[in-house]
Amino acid sequence: MNAAWRRAPYRISTDPAELDPAAIHAYLTRSYWARGVSREVVERSLGHSLGFALLHESAGQVGFARVVTDRSTFAYLADVYVLEEHRGRGLGAWLIECVRAHAELQGLRRWMLVTEDAHGLYRRFGFAALAHPERHMEASR
Repeated sequence: MNAAWRRAPYRISTDPAELDPAAIHAYLTRSYWARGVSREVVERSLGHSLGFALLHESAGQVGFARVVTDRSTFAYLADVYVLEEHRGRGLGAWLIECVRAHAELQGLRRWMLVTEDAHGLYRRFGFAALAHPERHMEASR
């Protein structure tokens, strides 16, 4: 189910046809969390996730968020960004607000994310440090 929100001159859409893979790849390849990621990997991740495009009426895609989810019990929030020239307008908070409000993401038992520098933003939406970090594990390449 595609969803859309509007706050002129911006809007947010989950319609996969409105995602700009080139713009997403251009940002992610320079990010601290996905530096050097290939276009193929970005496109594959878009095809297997719920993407939220932040669109400006004349500038195109200026932000993005991606949710990896089973739409029943779990969601992992990833690849969140707003281009620097569009920051300072509350767009990051609005983007996360829309992600958390999406109809298919209600009632999930657990949301996860990893961030280096945006803890304050995510706390506003109910995220906190792991309550039981000893229960969590990860495997890296």
